[in-house]
Amino acid sequence: MQLNQNQLAAQLAKGLAPLYVLHGDEPLLEQETLEVIRRTARQQGFGERTAFVGAATQFDWSAVLAAAASQSLFAERQIVEIRLPTGKPGKEGGQVLHKLAEQAAASSQGGQASDTLLIVLLPRADRTMQQSPWFAALEKAGAVVRIDPVPRRDMPAWLAQRLKAQDQGVPAGDEGMQVLAFFTDCVEGNLMAAHQEIQKLGLLYPPGELSRAQIEASVLNVARYSINDLSEAALSGQLLRSQKILDGLLAEGEAPVRLHSVLAGDVLSLYRARQALDEGTPMPQALRQARAWGPKEKLFERVLPRLRLPPISRVLQSAHTVDGICKGLKNPAWPTDAPGALQRLLMQLCRLTQPTAQARR
Repeated sequence: MQLNQNQLAAQLAKGLAPLYVLHGDEPLLEQETLEVIRRTARQQGFGERTAFVGAATQFDWSAVLAAAASQSLFAERQIVEIRLPTGKPGKEGGQVLHKLAEQAAASSQGGQASDTLLIVLLPRADRTMQQSPWFAALEKAGAVVRIDPVPRRDMPAWLAQRLKAQDQGVPAGDEGMQVLAFFTDCVEGNLMAAHQEIQKLGLLYPPGELSRAQIEASVLNVARYSINDLSEAALSGQLLRSQKILDGLLAEGEAPVRLHSVLAGDVLSLYRARQALDEGTPMPQALRQARAWGPKEKLFERVLPRLRLPPISRVLQSAHTVDGICKGLKNPAWPTDAPGALQRLLMQLCRLTQPTAQARR
């Protein structure tokens, strides 16, 4: 059974499924969805919870099986949560998840409520993941909940709804829309930052209408960027956002040399991974050789199939040039200042990785 986040409440009202799979890349919404399921489960006697963080290697999947099969020490029923940050359980993990799904399905078909509720937490499930035997077994046995991000166009309404939930709001009419648009620009689509800022507004001010000055004073500096944000935006081909992040990091005093090392490292990893793929190396091994893991792994998997070595080589040469500029060298074809050179390098990298870009030769 496939659901989106908004359909979950209606499904829970009909009764708990034997297992739930949550997949998406929005931490705040995932946590809130998880809490809804946990709360419903606690109301039905699931008083104990055991959590695991799984990986394809160096993870004891037998402990998961043992936990799912054991009788709770402190309650009649228990929750077993499995978080897979990469979405890749490996061969053994896939077999374990398939077995757990079969057990949950058998319990459900037998008409007996299971003593164990299984919850599996995944990043956004792409087509490859959804076609895997273990994912198909989980979907057949329980409920798969897709957690969608909030589109930028819907952010003002989302912010207004959250403010209303704590008995606060913005001025009516165009003024209120302008305030919400300003709020949206400040949080840059970061729902966790927006959630924290809304909570802060609830602590700072009483219920009722918030003035523009109050909101601006609170949220003006909420947007904070990290180097990882810059890398993710560049590898996703998000030119405007990556330029804004770069400007923010430079304004906060981040050293150009350090920013360059991250961008250049990403370009070099792309080159090495594409080179390995051209030599016939499977994608997972090519990514390991290029030292692309964690969140970058999925970004590389999306962009590499449409890239070719020559355009990556040209950006890599640009990265070499910018390295010299950041260290005081001059190049007549490039801006003389490090920030300007970084801006041009970032533009080249984003054009290389844009989703609409065709495989270039």
